[in-house]
Amino acid sequence: MRQKIGQLGALSLRTQLVLLTAFLLALAISVTSLVAISALRGQMVQQLDEEMKSNAQMLTDYMVDGNQLPTTGPLMRFQAYLLDSDGKVVNSITSISNNNVAPNISGWNAAKVDKYSAKAFTVDSTDSTSQWRIMPFNADGTDYSVIIATPLNQTNAVVALVAILTLAFGLATLFASIAMSWVMVTRAFEPLARVEQTAARIAAGDLSQRMDKYNPYTEIGRLSSSLNTMLSHIEKAFEVQKNSEVKMRRFVGDASHELRTPLVSIRGYSELYRQGALQTDEAVATAMSRIEAESKRMGQLIEDLLTLARIDERREAENKPLDLLNIAIDAAQDAFATAPDREVVVVGLQDDEEPGSAPIVGDESRIRQVIANLMTNAIRYTPAGTPLEIAVGSDVSESGQQISRIQVRDHGPGIHGDEKQKVFERFYRADSSRTRETGGTGLGLSIVAGIVQQHEGTVEVLETPGGGATFSLDFPLQTEVPSSTGSLRA
Repeated sequence: MRQKIGQLGALSLRTQLVLLTAFLLALAISVTSLVAISALRGQMVQQLDEEMKSNAQMLTDYMVDGNQLPTTGPLMRFQAYLLDSDGKVVNSITSISNNNVAPNISGWNAAKVDKYSAKAFTVDSTDSTSQWRIMPFNADGTDYSVIIATPLNQTNAVVALVAILTLAFGLATLFASIAMSWVMVTRAFEPLARVEQTAARIAAGDLSQRMDKYNPYTEIGRLSSSLNTMLSHIEKAFEVQKNSEVKMRRFVGDASHELRTPLVSIRGYSELYRQGALQTDEAVATAMSRIEAESKRMGQLIEDLLTLARIDERREAENKPLDLLNIAIDAAQDAFATAPDREVVVVGLQDDEEPGSAPIVGDESRIRQVIANLMTNAIRYTPAGTPLEIAVGSDVSESGQQISRIQVRDHGPGIHGDEKQKVFERFYRADSSRTRETGGTGLGLSIVAGIVQQHEGTVEVLETPGGGATFSLDFPLQTEVPSSTGSLRA
């Protein structure tokens, strides 16, 4: 049994449904046919019984009086036997033309007739080739009994004919239903076939495939919608994993490339010192100074790389309400302390405006790092004594969104053309002035772009009026505004 079930399970779902439908239909046709045939035969036999019962008295009278039966009329389908008290046939009459075959009435006597009087029974013929219906009666006022019999040949023939016709129509109906079921199931399963083909292409690696849209109120429609949602999540997860792997490889490659130079310098000076090539105190001091400088640069590079790695991991930030105006004032004071020869001013976004509040929600330490990197970049790559401005306030973006904006403006050589986008790439240096000798790692602006993106902001490079570069940062405007402190001019 288990083997048969296993073999059935190996068939396609379409075949299983058609076979199941055919089995249920065949079962329904068989039960209906058997019930109908049984009811028909029972009705015909009951009709014979009623006729025998209604003609019993007339037949009894003929038997007792010794008269002959008429050759026409309802009596011509019956055959009667007159029995004595011991069950011996005393007389018999028949209205059936073929009297060569008679019912088997052996074993009937007066006692048995009394017990089963007026009850019908089905018995075989004496030669067991046919069936008869018999009904015993007591002859009133005498010691005789009468058994009336009628053959079931016609009844059995009608029942057999009906059975054959029922079987023929049933088989025709069954085969027609199987054909229609196959067509309907095939048509109904056509969407599943397309889903299967799409799934095969997805299994082959094409995650961009999607299921066709079907009626969302059907099982196929809901399945397709669920699969499309699942595929979107899977594709996004693979894309995130792929991007993570790319970033990791880039991180390792960048770190290996950038750390190689200071390590080579440190190793070179160490080898010179070990080999005794540094003969004077001045040479030793110079070597130690270079080793110290390269070590500091390597340490800064590692810090920047770790910062980028944390940004790539998208660790949860400690966000709270901030005001970019406060951060701008602090950044101006810090820049003046670093470069006292420069004038650093906090101004409004427009020439005729005062600096305004620019509330945001963000991680204060990271936002301060962004502005510090931009100020360091401006100081490092502009001529000494060049003034700097930090413009801050609220504004409306091109899409109509309320934003908080802060800009760091310098008046140096500026950034032009395609370099405006490339400056945010890791380890990118726009020209020969942006070399390792300037002390930069080439990661400051990459850190700026990463932190701004984490805060759902944007950063771009603009031209400063009169020459120079302006780094403009936009953040979503918040309603809560911390109090401002500090001086606008350093």
